[in-house]
Amino acid sequence: MLKELVARLCEVGNLLKANALVLLLSLSLFSASAYAANSLPVVTTMPWWGWALALFVTCFFLGIVAVPSGVGGGVLFVPIVGGFFPFHLDFVRGAGLLVAMASALAAGPMLLRGGLANLRLALPLAVLASASAIAGALLGLILPATTIQIALGLTILGIVALMATAKKSEFPEVLAQDKLATALSIHGVFHDAAQTKNIPWKVHRTPLGLFIFILIGFIGGLFGVGAGWANLPVLNLLMGAPIKVAAGTSGLILTLASSSATWIYLSKGAVLAIIAVPSVIGMMLGAMIGARLLHVLKASAIRKMVITLLLFAGIRALLKGLGIWI
Repeated sequence: MLKELVARLCEVGNLLKANALVLLLSLSLFSASAYAANSLPVVTTMPWWGWALALFVTCFFLGIVAVPSGVGGGVLFVPIVGGFFPFHLDFVRGAGLLVAMASALAAGPMLLRGGLANLRLALPLAVLASASAIAGALLGLILPATTIQIALGLTILGIVALMATAKKSEFPEVLAQDKLATALSIHGVFHDAAQTKNIPWKVHRTPLGLFIFILIGFIGGLFGVGAGWANLPVLNLLMGAPIKVAAGTSGLILTLASSSATWIYLSKGAVLAIIAVPSVIGMMLGAMIGARLLHVLKASAIRKMVITLLLFAGIRALLKGLGIWI
């Protein structure tokens, strides 16, 4: 009996020693983690709802200028939010596609009713762009973020140079339609409120435009910015659509091309509701106002707005990719 009691006491003693060791180790780990947390710099003191509110306000103003410029909200959203908000670029790119699609969807009905967007012009180009955007999105999630930033900046700056040096881009002169445009009946008339008259228009170089839109869709999915920044100069400078019609039709093309690439980012988990929801709501509200401005603004003012916005976005993306402006 005495031997059994001694054995039990030894077991209790060993158990107490083990528990004491575990407690001591736990306290040590807790103290170390607390010290490390206190020694780390504070990234931000703003609460989560503050960032959501800031996204909403920012995207509201971006939506106002995105529709008249025809570049889509994504090309402005990605460099601005990616540069001034503490979010990873993959999540910003995923939300950027939703933002581009939302602004185009919000402005689409008004643009169609006013004759500033044309379905016959948009649909053939959008089908090709949406198919290639899927491949671009798959590649975009593999490449390093810095590589994508540098390529995006160089591409946008090249388009800015092209638009700045082009002449008569407000109302391009199209002498004759090509056979494909004639077969698809790609032409129309829109009312220019700034000049208070109806302006007929038609396009040319349609086969070349179809080919380029395959590349545009791929690049748009790759960068996660939609493709409004490339849609506008191709529709306006290459195919000969007036800049107001090009800006309005660019939004319709974005709805299809961006939606196909968005599914890739969704399936990879690169879309966060806390970023996407306030951004989309703000962009849609701002785009409704921007669609009304498109009717009354002069074509030359829209052209200057396009060049200014793209120049800022291109420089920002390039400098961030090179590590100069973090």
